Amino acid sequence: MRPYLLDHVASLGHAVFERGLYNLNIIGIRNSGSNSNKFDDRMCLVYKDKTGWVTRTWACTTDPGLYWRENPGNVRGTAIVVPGQYRGIYEIGKHRGKYKALVQTGGRIKVYRDSNRDAILDMDNQTSGFFGINIHKAGLNSINVNKWSAGCQVFAKASDFNSFMSICKKQPWPKFSYTLIEA
Repeated sequence: MRPYLLDHVASLGHAVFERGLYNLNIIGIRNSGSNSNKFDDRMCLVYKDKTGWVTRTWACTTDPGLYWRENPGNVRGTAIVVPGQYRGIYEIGKHRGKYKALVQTGGRIKVYRDSNRDAILDMDNQTSGFFGINIHKAGLNSINVNKWSAGCQVFAKASDFNSFMSICKKQPWPKFSYTLIEA
């Protein structure tokens, strides 16, 4: 039986990947808070292996850290990914040339630009493009987001990220899709 999370993703009008083994559904779940600097969101992988459906979840952030909200690296403001589905936009590559992660290479992603330099996430001023919105890790066991995310989707714990990447490497094709939903 298909996991409920995939039924919910389908009810939002997004594709669900069900055929074959390790056909990964990468799903970020953003909580409803608008001023957090914590890893209070969830990154989920839902897929089939030889035993059936598997669902894995880890703590992450889908929001930029407070540092980047107060000090945007882009004149138009800090990037906040718009909920939706982004088909085939990621590949395994080097995050900032340092370690393997999922990097935005295959398509545009929609972001809000929060430009007023405060702690509150402002979700207006939408644009799309190639912004280097990657899926990567923070530190060994991070509590606050701070500089770890300027818009990327970031795991709190390096060990969780390593588990995620070990599963990603099992997908039989190089492109990955990402779906961001709100809790």
